[in-house]
Amino acid sequence: MGKVFDEIDAKLAGWIRKQHLFFVATAPSEGGHVNVSPKGPIGSLRILDGHTVEYDDRLGSGAETAAHLAENGRICVMFCAFEGAPRVVRLHGRGEVAEREDPAERGVRGVIRVHVDRISDSCGFDVPLMEYVGERPQRDAWLAAKDGEARRAYVREKNSVSIDGLPAFAGGLAPNS
Repeated sequence: MGKVFDEIDAKLAGWIRKQHLFFVATAPSEGGHVNVSPKGPIGSLRILDGHTVEYDDRLGSGAETAAHLAENGRICVMFCAFEGAPRVVRLHGRGEVAEREDPAERGVRGVIRVHVDRISDSCGFDVPLMEYVGERPQRDAWLAAKDGEARRAYVREKNSVSIDGLPAFAGGLAPNS
């Protein structure tokens, strides 16, 4: 049923680009909390080549992915087909964070780049069929209600460390300072 791919070829890349949602999983090296985060929307993930993807790390309530990547680099990106034929694709690899100098711009804290060393799919028979309705308006409204300094302060207050106390985003200061 499942297949391991040599690279993200044009056909697989086309399928990935159609997914409205993907999930990212990371964990600290020892102890701590495993984290799985939903990501999106379409267009926030880019395929750079057959073994490299990146996505915009948008302002949010946590900073687990950035903290875990800084600590050990391990990451898995998972896509599920909620429409069409059943399928799950996983990209395992090593990730790194390129923190934006100013997280206030577009509400993006940085870019997560993943150097993929294993690409696989599985059946996805248990993934439900779901109809895509649209993007939620709350994020854009939240960003519009905050000026640049308020966004930077939010990152400093809420995203500087993970729930396990690992360093994450600096909030417009030098990375992880």
